[in-house]
Amino acid sequence: MGQEDAPELCGRGRQLVRDVLERVGDKWSVVVICQLGDTTRRFNELRRLCEPITQRMLSATLHGLERDGIVTRTVFNTKPIRVDYALTPRGLSLLEVVLGLAWWAERNAAEIQRDRDLFDAG
Repeated sequence: MGQEDAPELCGRGRQLVRDVLERVGDKWSVVVICQLGDTTRRFNELRRLCEPITQRMLSATLHGLERDGIVTRTVFNTKPIRVDYALTPRGLSLLEVVLGLAWWAERNAAEIQRDRDLFDAG
């Protein structure tokens, strides 16, 4: 399937594409996905790494990512209870996409800023 098929592909799955982009395009999901990477992290560790995210927002973000099968939540019956979060195989495949987007943004940041400045000036 090539680029010429993009309109048809995006049209067929229009609602699902919007739903997925809404999840991964929100302010915090990409940050959480990047911070999880290929490791397991506890809630407070993630919160520190994702500053200035609030506890409530991190909880909601993790819940949404878990619902979509991107993150797993493992509860250990210890005292105190320990909860670990990790990317699922689907989450790891999304990490590749997210990192590709991050690299693209980094490589193009200066030109994008230049074009914004030109646009805003004109």
